[in-house]
Amino acid sequence: MDLDRRSLFSGALRHRGSQQSDAEQLALKQKYQARLKEVEAMEPLSGLSLPTLLVEHRLSRRNFMMWASAMTAALMLPPIFEKQVAEAASLLNRVPVIWIEGQDCAGNSEAFIRSAGPTVEELLFQTISLEYHETLMAAAGFQSELRKQTAAQMYKGKYVLVVEGAIPQGESGAYCTIGAAGQTFYQEVQQLSAGAALVIGAGACAYYGGIPKAYPNPTNAVGVSSVVSGTPVINIPACPMNPINFVGTLIHYILTGAAPALDSTGRPIWAFGNLIHNNCERRAHFDAGEYVQQWGDLGAQNNFCLYKMGCKGPFTYNNCSIVRYNEGTNWPIGVGHGCIGCSQPEFWDTLAYERPMIDANIHAPGIAGLGVEAGADKFGLGLLAVVGVGIVAHAIASAAGGREKVPAAVSSSNTDAPSGGTTEKKEGE
Repeated sequence: MDLDRRSLFSGALRHRGSQQSDAEQLALKQKYQARLKEVEAMEPLSGLSLPTLLVEHRLSRRNFMMWASAMTAALMLPPIFEKQVAEAASLLNRVPVIWIEGQDCAGNSEAFIRSAGPTVEELLFQTISLEYHETLMAAAGFQSELRKQTAAQMYKGKYVLVVEGAIPQGESGAYCTIGAAGQTFYQEVQQLSAGAALVIGAGACAYYGGIPKAYPNPTNAVGVSSVVSGTPVINIPACPMNPINFVGTLIHYILTGAAPALDSTGRPIWAFGNLIHNNCERRAHFDAGEYVQQWGDLGAQNNFCLYKMGCKGPFTYNNCSIVRYNEGTNWPIGVGHGCIGCSQPEFWDTLAYERPMIDANIHAPGIAGLGVEAGADKFGLGLLAVVGVGIVAHAIASAAGGREKVPAAVSSSNTDAPSGGTTEKKEGE
C-alpha cells in the first residue's frame, strides 16, 4: 500500500482503536505477543524469508513499516499494534497452505502473480509455505497428488485450506474432478477441510457459487460454506478478491490463532464491514444530485456519480474504494464504471447489470426490500433496507425537485441534455 492509502486507512478505520481503553489495548497487545512467540518457535516451512525478499526487490525497511502501518489500520487496530502486525507478516513462512481450485477462472491466483512490480502482499504470498497449488507448482499428475496428501497428513490440524472456485454438486459432483485420480472437487473439499485449522473461500465463486451458480445453475454449484462443516470458514469475496484482504486475514490468524470477527455470511468485518458508497470518491456528487446520464457525457468526464448508470456501490460491502486494485492504482468506479456488487451474494443475477435499482422493470430482490443483498449481519439487513429506500428516494427527489445537475458546458450534439447548469422540471413533464 502506498502512503496515500495509508492515510485513507488511518482516517476511515482507526476509530475502533480509540474506542478501547488503555488497559484493554495493553491486555490485547500482551495476548498477541504471547501468540507471536508461539509461532516464532515453530520451524520455518518455506525456504524464503521476508527480509531477504525485501532486500532482493529493493524495498526498504521504511517501505515495509509504512505497509505495516496501513495494514494495522485496515485490521481496525490502534497504532500501538504496528510492531506486532509487522512481526506477524515476517512469520507467515510458518503457515502451511494447501490451495485447491474448482469451478473458476483462476483469477484469484492471478491477482497475486500478475503485476509490474511486486508489492509487499505479493512478497508475503511468496513466503507462505504453499504446500500445494495446481496452477503454480512444478509437479503434475500423481506426483502432485502425493504432495498434497503428504502435506495434509503431515500438517493435520495446522494447515490453512484455501478453496478457489465454486463446488458443483450435480451428478454427484461429476462436473468437476481433480487430479490424476479423478476425485470430485466436492469430495476434495470435504476431505481436506476436515483436517484444516481454517478454511478460506477465495473469491466470489467460493463465497456462494459466483457465476457458475448463476441462473439456471446447471451444475448445482454452491459456495464453500455450504459444503464445509466443523471447521471455521472465512469468505473473502470479490471477483477477484483483493490480495490485501487475503494477506490481512492470514496476519490476523498469525496474531490470534483464530478467525477474525465475521458477518452473517462469513466475511471479515474489518474488510467488508462498510458500504462502498460510504467511502466512494464520487459520494459528494451523489449528495449534490450530480449523476452521469449516459456513457461519455460531460458528467462522466467530470467524475459525477454513477448510480443512474447502474452502480451498486450503495448496496455492496467491501473496502475496494480504499485498498483498490492493480498495485493500488485504481478500482472500477475510479476508471468510470459502476460497481457490479461482486462481493455480494448472488451478485450475477441481482446486481450485475448496467441499470439502477430504481428501475422497477428489473426484477431483483433489492426492488422490494432494497437491502436483501446487505448480508453484514441481521441488523445490517434492516439498516440497508432503510438506506436503500433513502438512496432511491434521493435519486427521485433530486430529479423531481430540480437537484439533478449536469455540467454547465454541455455539448450541443447531446439533444437530450439541457443547456443550463441545473435541470428544471416543469409541471407535467
